[in-house]
Amino acid sequence: MIISVASGKGGTGKTTVALALAVYLAQKEIPLGIFDCDVEEPNVNLFLQSEIKVIETVYVPVPYIHESACNGCGACADICAFSALVMVKGKPLLFPEMCHACGGCMLVCPEKAITYERKEIGIVEEGYRDHIRYVGGKLRISEPISPPLIEAVKKHLGDSDINILDVPPGTSCPVIEAVKGSDYIILVTEPTPFGLYDLKLAVEMVREIRRYQRLLGKSSRSLYGVSCGVVINRCDIGDSQVSDYCQREGITVIASIPDSRELAERYSHGDFVDYFIEQYPDQLESIISHIPVSLSQGEISS
Repeated sequence: MIISVASGKGGTGKTTVALALAVYLAQKEIPLGIFDCDVEEPNVNLFLQSEIKVIETVYVPVPYIHESACNGCGACADICAFSALVMVKGKPLLFPEMCHACGGCMLVCPEKAITYERKEIGIVEEGYRDHIRYVGGKLRISEPISPPLIEAVKKHLGDSDINILDVPPGTSCPVIEAVKGSDYIILVTEPTPFGLYDLKLAVEMVREIRRYQRLLGKSSRSLYGVSCGVVINRCDIGDSQVSDYCQREGITVIASIPDSRELAERYSHGDFVDYFIEQYPDQLESIISHIPVSLSQGEISS
């Protein structure tokens, strides 16, 4: 089972919820994996402190143009949807940072003048702590495209029955890559105008994924596909607009977590997880009870 913890904006408490949920379940002696898909700003293992056992370098293919074989037809530039290849004075010019490694340019080149070479984009690391298996990606500095590295992190999903994904903030391509294939998405927000605005974007993202699943004819546990619930962090600040929106849209608020200066201070020192579990077990149990099938039934529920 894949549980993604996402948010429409950064700073809402997404990593806090993901880590606390993982450690809380691990204390029930449930083997699970936590995956840091926020590869541009990975911080799960800063708190988890798992012992890293494996480091894997991740590469992507980028085009290499053999100028002696190129006839300057421009077919490669025409097919490139990301303008990574453009024609300048009858010759193709490559911007490798913009390449998405789709392979289209190599397929359409009539002279077979394009081959591929490898470019390093980051690493995937794997470690263990107690009953938790940690896998996380670290994107190389200056690399602009993270979805291939997120995909590499998710290739490790098969070894755990329960997989909790810490997703990048927002609703852009990295987020779509991270939540793709999830069974349940936890959307973490805060009761502020900014939180509400970005929650609406995140909800629309989930709905688009549901529509896409329906078009593919994929069977699922919920009516439209992947299901989701909202966690309102710092619920006693701001106003009721987020709760009102969820009620209007038929979205379940699966937990509300009050504001806590002590929690913020412990977070800044890197030791918040045990405190969170001690202070908010009811909220964690509420989250578990709303997640379908394997978490809310049987031996996993306390």
